[in-house]
Amino acid sequence: MFHRGELTVATRGRGIYDITREVAAIVAQSAARNGLATLFIHHTSASLIVCENADPSVRHDLEAFAARLVPDGDRIFTHDAEGDDDMPAHVRTVLTQTSIGVPIEQAKLALGTWQGLYVWEHRTAPHERRVSVTVIGE
Repeated sequence: MFHRGELTVATRGRGIYDITREVAAIVAQSAARNGLATLFIHHTSASLIVCENADPSVRHDLEAFAARLVPDGDRIFTHDAEGDDDMPAHVRTVLTQTSIGVPIEQAKLALGTWQGLYVWEHRTAPHERRVSVTVIGE
């Protein structure tokens, strides 16, 4: 069995956006009891993460760490066609991931107790981010 869904995430700029419910809805539409959901984000300046879903300070701390690791406007970067956050956004994406596989068990995402699925927007301006969800299962 194969099912494909897609979602659009409207970001308000840099930050981490929960997509767990939307992905779970696509998995439910698939009618797969067991299998794998693969998520893919179609962008080079936003990424996907599995992250702590209970304490928002975890996501805040991730953003603070990324800002220290890859600061906007760093003079080592020559690519700045879309502003000071352009190349840092690309680096953040490369350091994280654009695809995630999540098992499906008993017709539900088999995430851990404190896990959620998130789009991590690395640009400072609002964007619409496209995420494909492919379900393969039985």
